[in-house]
Amino acid sequence: MGIWSKKSIAALRAEADSAEGGLKRTLGALNLTMLGIGAIIGAGIFVLTGTAAANFAGPGVSLSFVLAGLACLFAGLCYAEFASMIPIAGSAYTYSYATMGEGVAWFIGWNLVLEYLFAAATVSVGWSGYFSAMLASAGVHIPAAFASAPLTVINGHEIVRAFACIDPATGGHLVDAATSGAFTVREACTAAGGNVVNGIINLPAVALILALTLLLVRGVQESATFNNIIVAIKMTIVLLVIGFGFMYVNTDNWTPFIPEMVTNPDGTTKYGISGVLRAAPVVFFSYIGFDAVSTAAQEAKNPQRDLPIGMIASLLICTVLYILMSLVMTGLAPYTALGVAHPVSAALEAVPQLKWLEYLTNIGAVAGLSSVVLVMLMGQPRIFFTMSRDGLLPKIFSRVHPTYQTPAASTFIVGGLAIVIAGFFPLGLLGELVSGGTLAAFATVCIGVWILRKRSPELERPFRTPLVPLVPILGAGATLYMMYQLPGLTWALLGIWTLIGMTTYFLYGMRNSTIGKQEAGRK
Repeated sequence: MGIWSKKSIAALRAEADSAEGGLKRTLGALNLTMLGIGAIIGAGIFVLTGTAAANFAGPGVSLSFVLAGLACLFAGLCYAEFASMIPIAGSAYTYSYATMGEGVAWFIGWNLVLEYLFAAATVSVGWSGYFSAMLASAGVHIPAAFASAPLTVINGHEIVRAFACIDPATGGHLVDAATSGAFTVREACTAAGGNVVNGIINLPAVALILALTLLLVRGVQESATFNNIIVAIKMTIVLLVIGFGFMYVNTDNWTPFIPEMVTNPDGTTKYGISGVLRAAPVVFFSYIGFDAVSTAAQEAKNPQRDLPIGMIASLLICTVLYILMSLVMTGLAPYTALGVAHPVSAALEAVPQLKWLEYLTNIGAVAGLSSVVLVMLMGQPRIFFTMSRDGLLPKIFSRVHPTYQTPAASTFIVGGLAIVIAGFFPLGLLGELVSGGTLAAFATVCIGVWILRKRSPELERPFRTPLVPLVPILGAGATLYMMYQLPGLTWALLGIWTLIGMTTYFLYGMRNSTIGKQEAGRK
């Protein structure tokens, strides 16, 4: 059978119920919901809301969040059915193994590396920027050479030597190196009287990943407690911005709610109904991470009940918050003013009475991004843990710490890789790769639910996706549409990534597959 071999639901359930060499069950529905919120509320609410409003949809970006939220809800309902049936840490990888075979499962597991590992590295770099800005506002300046990687990406594809343009008097940045060609910015830096400082390593990002890796090795309950505190902080700040912001909304900024369509010089369009639709795939990436809840299946006290609650509750809560935040931001300031790196701060600056919220917003951004990195670093080792138990990866990935009962070796490996990526490599090309891998996993889960309903309708399903096959079709259709929106370069890189992954599978995974050996022994 090989590439088409499937794991039976009975075998997966037995594996989940086995305590031997397993993970420690300590998480309840509240912890799982908070993990989902921790993964979702981050760069999306603090960055993408303003970017999508300014560049695509205007105030109508709130409708884009509704559309993206519905697409995620369809996928989330499918995830919830699988998670209740197969409470294993492997997430979409395991679900694919049960429905479509080992080859597809490996493909999805390989793509989940893009979602979790590269997302952790990417978000940690964003965290570094906010954290450095917070320290600078308090008079503490991290040397520029140790706050950026040695390489960066400009114009979406050109890799150049990274540098910062520093004001000798204040230590602040004079020119943004990512806004133009490298030579132009260097000349502008010199003309402005600044000093060019080449990047060596992004030390804040490295420190964050190292600290969170050690926390995750110590225990998932301790990590969940830390996440709960961080989520409480950022939720409080988001609610403060929404609550006080609505008091100062200028409804004139909402008129027209969907601006008239504009044709750009390159022939593309923005605004209008088409702008709202185009913004949906952009803001969809704000929701990446809710599926990380399913990777904690073997550490949930009552996975059949608590996993569906955690995924769906976190999705619904975050969708409401995204919609309200987008309404407040576009009500406080003209949407054209929000296309900046810190759109929430830009919106608050438009109302002097809300200036006191700006520093709190930076705290919320730092807290929000750190919890995203935590949950991403938690999810990837658990997928590797499951793949290793299936024989598709070396046994080191499934070693459990004898005291803490966490996948310690896998966590250290993932943390080390994330440190290298975040500290030294350009991340400008990785954002859409992360999205591509995630969308592929979402679509596969939606299709898998439909397949298993047709093939094995008698199986016990503690949670049942409603309106099958309509919901799986809508979920798969929405995610595949968003994959279609990815640019050609991203598709090429996804192709290279897939080639590397499938080569690894045929050279190692297929030969060492546990189920493959069992089938060979029966022949």
